[in-house]
Amino acid sequence: MLSTQDFLEFDQIREGIIILKNKGLRAVLMVSSLNFALKSTDEQNAILYQFQNFLNSLDFSCQILILSRRLNIAGYLDKLENIEKKEENELLKLQITEYRKFIDGIMKEGSIMQKTFYVIVPFSIMEAQMIGEKKKLPKIPTLTEEMFQRCKTQLLQRVEFTVLGLRACGLQAIPLTSMELTELFWSLHHPIEAERGYYPEIPSELVE
Repeated sequence: MLSTQDFLEFDQIREGIIILKNKGLRAVLMVSSLNFALKSTDEQNAILYQFQNFLNSLDFSCQILILSRRLNIAGYLDKLENIEKKEENELLKLQITEYRKFIDGIMKEGSIMQKTFYVIVPFSIMEAQMIGEKKKLPKIPTLTEEMFQRCKTQLLQRVEFTVLGLRACGLQAIPLTSMELTELFWSLHHPIEAERGYYPEIPSELVE
């Protein structure tokens, strides 16, 4: 019988790094956003120029992931309802009721979306071998502790380079921890629960 792990593309998450089944390594950066439309023409051109320079400076491939999810404000609506019940001024109470219904109506239409941006930075054992000793590797090589640490060092250098390049474009980027990566993968496989703001409690001892 197949388990859930058999359908996943990665083997484990360790020290903030995703280890794929083919022993490739991935780091994931969460990237901030900026309101490009509100920038002046000169500012827009400067941002585009910096981003073009950043892309041209890369000697490795990166993946950009954009997640769109309906904004969850259930807690905010519950708070408004509690304020509404406690309000003694009938006029204010009516205004709060109308406002709550207005916000609730907008949410039900699904017109308010929350976007999250990620950049995925890769590194592979093959690249580590090209940097170090060249020897023929099996189709799926064994990732020893020594090799993991070597690959991790090279991957983190790429992560730092990517963070600095994005910063020049006015964007902040932060590497996800093992716990944050675990929650990200959980939300991808449980989108409805994640949209409602529900995340399971993951024991810290299960995350390296």
